[in-house]
Amino acid sequence: MMLFYSLLTTLVFLSGLANAFYLPGVAPTNYKKGDTIPLFVNHLTPSLNHYSNAAHKKVNTKTFVYSYDYYYPRFHFCKPNGGPKKQSESLGSIVFGDRIFNSPFDIKMLEEKSCEKLCSSTYGKTDAIFVNRNIRAGYSHNWIIDGLPAAKHIYDPKTNSEFYGSGFGIGEVDEQNLANLFNHFEIKIEYHKRAEDTFRVVGVTVYPMSFDRSKLAKDASKDQLCSSELKSINLDKDGETVVLFTYAVTFEESDTVWATRWDKYLHVYDPKIQWFSLINFSLIVIILGIIIAHILTRTLKNDISKYNEVNLDDEISDESGWKLVHGDVFRPPKQRMFLSVLVGSGVQIFLMILVTIVFALFGLLSPSNRGALSTFMFILYICFSIVSSFVSGYLYRFFGGENWKWNMILTPVLVPGSLFGIFVLLNFFLVFVNSSGAIPFGTLAAIVVIWFVFSIPLSIVGSILSAKRQLISVPVRTNQIPRQIPPQPWYLRTIPIMLMSGIFPFGSIAVEMYFIYSSLWFNKIFYMFGFLFFCFILMLTTTSLISILMIYYTLCSENFKWHWKSLFVGGGCAIYVFIHSLFLTHGETLAGLTSFVLYIGYSFVVSLLVFICCGSVGFLSSLFFVRKIYSEIKID
Repeated sequence: MMLFYSLLTTLVFLSGLANAFYLPGVAPTNYKKGDTIPLFVNHLTPSLNHYSNAAHKKVNTKTFVYSYDYYYPRFHFCKPNGGPKKQSESLGSIVFGDRIFNSPFDIKMLEEKSCEKLCSSTYGKTDAIFVNRNIRAGYSHNWIIDGLPAAKHIYDPKTNSEFYGSGFGIGEVDEQNLANLFNHFEIKIEYHKRAEDTFRVVGVTVYPMSFDRSKLAKDASKDQLCSSELKSINLDKDGETVVLFTYAVTFEESDTVWATRWDKYLHVYDPKIQWFSLINFSLIVIILGIIIAHILTRTLKNDISKYNEVNLDDEISDESGWKLVHGDVFRPPKQRMFLSVLVGSGVQIFLMILVTIVFALFGLLSPSNRGALSTFMFILYICFSIVSSFVSGYLYRFFGGENWKWNMILTPVLVPGSLFGIFVLLNFFLVFVNSSGAIPFGTLAAIVVIWFVFSIPLSIVGSILSAKRQLISVPVRTNQIPRQIPPQPWYLRTIPIMLMSGIFPFGSIAVEMYFIYSSLWFNKIFYMFGFLFFCFILMLTTTSLISILMIYYTLCSENFKWHWKSLFVGGGCAIYVFIHSLFLTHGETLAGLTSFVLYIGYSFVVSLLVFICCGSVGFLSSLFFVRKIYSEIKID
């Protein structure tokens, strides 16, 4: 146990090689009157639905899926004196595109400001077109004050409740279909009085506005600069536009205590749909369980009883179905090395997801700890390398494999190396569009170093442990010559059986997948880990049951090649996960080749992880099922 804790500590330290590791929000910050409250700016992120602010009419535009640095030159946002300074970030934050800098905003506790000037920026023709395009694409500011995201008020008619939505737009599209840039920000900070002259920030909201000050005199007063009678400013795509940025700060006392300040940010979307999905697929699991129980207690029990009552010296004339292939059912599959590696990697992914969800369920991975969730998943994935190699090596020996050295090398390299290669390839597209989501070379190098320093040794240990473990017994003897497989029904072929089987596990996770994708692509906070945990358990249970059922029918059709089929049956839901991701843009067109490649590429990666995880569950469930039923019959 001490070794495990030492490993975790070292991994956390080395993950900081990408940049200093930190956990914001783990302890409250107390302010006194006049103390500076830093305002940090994060990347600019796109949104999925684009509406005009005035008429709430949907804007016909294309969707982007990559973010920009806040200080990307073409936006011309105001910079602090001395230039922006990058803030320390965790490894997970960097991988997921967070780029946090300081800002020129001067905010002091309980000191209100009405119309403070930030800077003036000049937008040329090309920059005006660029900014207008991103206003229409729904790009949003993401500010951070005391670890809280600057938010906007959102009303949810389905739950008849208000909550704080993270981020706010860089502009709006008016009724005349003109893109207006926000250049004035009303910042309201909610504070809780802890003690005399001791205050804590418990909420931050921003009300952005657009003011055209081109016709005002240079010595105009604050009331004139921030008058509600001013028209909105439009960036001229045929000439230069000078924009003056201003801000105001107000404070409001709140009864909300620091410990519950995130409650107003965390909102359950469509709770009725989620409960309906949970209950609906719970019933499906129960029905599948009853079917499997019927097979085990009636059909199989009767078959086994009749088979065992037959005199083995007599000719067995009524032997049929799954009993016929007892001499071939444990014959090693083709590409047993590859199959073992995939199953071992699937177990590793399964454990990583399960432990992460459990920790998040108990509130140990708060959204205030920016990047903690992804960093924790990365550490878990490395730690479970020992389990991956153990399962892979054990199965490879069970299949009769002898080249254990190749198995020991391929297990920690094949799947992680393929995923890393895909990420590097997609990273080139992010670099091409100057996205903040592009992972720096130093971070990539740190990931490789951590992987080879910890994952490879753990994999070697797992392989050694599996080599010393006694193999499970095979209940029947394998014939020297494989029997001929009769023609199979069309519905038991690989593609049809994957499509039929995959719909059941996918249905249990479909609703949560929508919110997960919204969180990944469009910067929404996902915290509904209670729903996610039960949906994940339902998906795995359904995968296990449907795999056993389909393998039983496969064996009944006298097909003893169940190994790969069980993997594909279990991973069938990945097909629907990928198809489902293609419809999450609600019919909106992805903007440009880069957005298309990134969205399809990362959706493919998610689907691949689902396939490997669920496929391994399907295989292991089928293995235990096959061994169980064949251990119940008498063979000479």
